[in-house]
Amino acid sequence: MGYGLLAGAIAAEILATTSMKYSEGFSKLWPSIVTGVGYVVAFALLAQALKTLQVGTAYAIWAGVGTAAVAAIGILFLGETLSLAKIAGILLIIAGVVVLNLGGAH
Repeated sequence: MGYGLLAGAIAAEILATTSMKYSEGFSKLWPSIVTGVGYVVAFALLAQALKTLQVGTAYAIWAGVGTAAVAAIGILFLGETLSLAKIAGILLIIAGVVVLNLGGAH
C-alpha cells in the first residue's frame, strides 16, 4: 500500500511541476490551480506513504523519480535540450533509487 501511495504522490508532483511551466509565473489561472492542488495532493499522499515506508528511502524515490520524469517531459514535450550531462544525471538518479531499494528499503 505504501508504494502505491508513493506512486500517486510522484504522479501528482509530476503533474504539478509540469503545470507550473504552463502557469507562466502563476499568471494563468487553471495551470496555477492545477499546480497548487497537485502539490497538496502530492504531499498528502507522501505523508500517508510515510506511515509504512522509511522516510529516507521514500523521499529519495519521490524526489528522484519525479526529477527524472520531469526532466524527460521537458526534453520530450517542452523543447528542452538533451545533453550528455542530462542523460548522465538522469541515469545516476535512477541508479541511486535502485541502490537504495537493494540496500534494504522497506
